[in-house]
Amino acid sequence: MNHENSFSKSEHLCGEKRITRLFTQGEAFIAYPLRVVYLLEPKRDQESTSILVSVPKKRFKRAVKRNRLKRLMREAYRLNKQMLIEKLGDKQLQIHMAFNYVSDDVLEFAAVEKKMKLALQKLIDKIDLL
Repeated sequence: MNHENSFSKSEHLCGEKRITRLFTQGEAFIAYPLRVVYLLEPKRDQESTSILVSVPKKRFKRAVKRNRLKRLMREAYRLNKQMLIEKLGDKQLQIHMAFNYVSDDVLEFAAVEKKMKLALQKLIDKIDLL
């Protein structure tokens, strides 16, 4: 039972080889405070998107803050991913993404969601150019 706004385990980017390939072959841009690394490829898996969310220990020593920021980023993605998934379905592509938090400040959910929407819109624009 996969709901439209769910975020299932199959959408999580796992595996050392896949993550290494994303960071070596992928392209990146910044929608501050998010750095987005993405890799587009022809559709192979059932899921059209897979994401990785990270917050550096160097910037946030306390796990509580890191976990909160990761939760906020996952929730913002979950609520706004539908346009990206539809665009990928139309083009028969799949995307692997990594969202890295690069700010030194803990932002509220509204600000994180606004930047996540901006980042997803940039990805949609890049897909349109293909």
